[in-house]
Amino acid sequence: MERIGGGIERELARAGGSKGVPLAALTAAWPEVVGTPIARRAWPLRVSRDGTLNVATESATWAHELALLADEILGRLQERLGSDAPTGLRFAVGPVPEPATAAEESTEPPTPALEVPAEVELEARAAASAIDDPELRDIVAKAVQASLLKARSGRHFW
Repeated sequence: MERIGGGIERELARAGGSKGVPLAALTAAWPEVVGTPIARRAWPLRVSRDGTLNVATESATWAHELALLADEILGRLQERLGSDAPTGLRFAVGPVPEPATAAEESTEPPTPALEVPAEVELEARAAASAIDDPELRDIVAKAVQASLLKARSGRHFW
């Protein structure tokens, strides 16, 4: 029976862990080095034994375009990471993580839901009750609610 440590060491070596190029540092630096638009379409996947960073892209077009920028990206990575920078870059179509939503990126607490008095909710639902489509009916009811709440608040658009 093989010890688990041997398996872990093999997998780390396969991902480039034994070469001293920490993938965690690369992924942390990636969005800042390449910019958000590129980071949404290309992501560091693994480091080869020779120190080449393999980058997954969402399409062959992105792989080709980024290959043309490889020297510039590699230079920025070397500036940012020093000796931990990869020795080369390889771009190929592969899994790219979905970007975080604005709610996940926001450090501000979510805005609490507005209290809607029961009579306003009933009036809004009654106003939208003649609409057959349930999704549209809910949208109109919410719009009516907002209008009623605004009218009662005394705030004006002008």
